[in-house]
Amino acid sequence: MKLCFATNNLHKIEEVSEMLGNTFELLSLKDIGCEVDLPENQDTLEGNSLEKAQYVWQHYNINCFADDTGLEVEALQGEPGVYSARYAGPQRNSEDNINLLLQKLQEVPNRKARFRTSITLILNNQVHQFEGIVQGRITERRQGGRGFGYDPVFMPEGFNKTFAEMSITEKNKIDHRGKAIQAMVAFLQNVS
Repeated sequence: MKLCFATNNLHKIEEVSEMLGNTFELLSLKDIGCEVDLPENQDTLEGNSLEKAQYVWQHYNINCFADDTGLEVEALQGEPGVYSARYAGPQRNSEDNINLLLQKLQEVPNRKARFRTSITLILNNQVHQFEGIVQGRITERRQGGRGFGYDPVFMPEGFNKTFAEMSITEKNKIDHRGKAIQAMVAFLQNVS
């Protein structure tokens, strides 16, 4: 079955491809000829993932799914949340975002945080939503060279290394996107 992941983020495509295996032919936005910046005008992760998936379905008529992920830091009342990708500005620069986050958490003892992913799947014009959450904390400094986004400063609960210090396989077993994708894959296996 062909399934479009409404992203051109190669890191996300790589992570999800590994999880889906050979069951699905995973297509990116580029693969279907979509070169627009998908809309993200909602104030919730669920709203943004739905908006992106609906855009792809309405314009390309292909089964698809879209995700939106937010890092929610307890001491910052859930910031950056839905604005995680553009926390430090519209340039969507991960280094700038991490710098701002670490600056705001200087001298803050409570470093509890969680990553939350919302996925919206549109399958034959039916909408289904899935969620994945991983609890953890923000480190004092960057650690590791893998991953993307906030991975170098997020240490999941029960581990002594950040996402950026883990292999893709190791991270996929415990991370927020992995949990949401696993829920979606389990659903797809029951309907296909």
